Amino acid sequence: MRDDATAKDSKGSKGMSREEVLALPVAVDLDTSNRALGLGRSKGYELAKRGAYPCKVLRLGNAYRVVTADLLELLGLAA
Repeated sequence: MRDDATAKDSKGSKGMSREEVLALPVAVDLDTSNRALGLGRSKGYELAKRGAYPCKVLRLGNAYRVVTADLLELLGLAA
C-alpha cells in the first residue's frame, strides 16, 4: 500500500520530474504522456483523436499508447 505522500504525488501533481520521465517503460498510456507534457486529460485525448498530439500516438483497440522514445525526444531527453 502507498503512503499518503506517494499517492498525492501521483494524482495531484502536474507534470513529471526528469527522473520520472527517464524511468518510463517502452510505451506509456496517454494519461502518463499527458502528465509528462503537462497536458490536461481532456486536451490530450482531444489532440490524439484529431491526430494533432505533439508526438506519435499508437491506437491499439480502444487504447492510445505513446512510444516513450518519441516522448523523450520531444522533451529533449533522448539519449
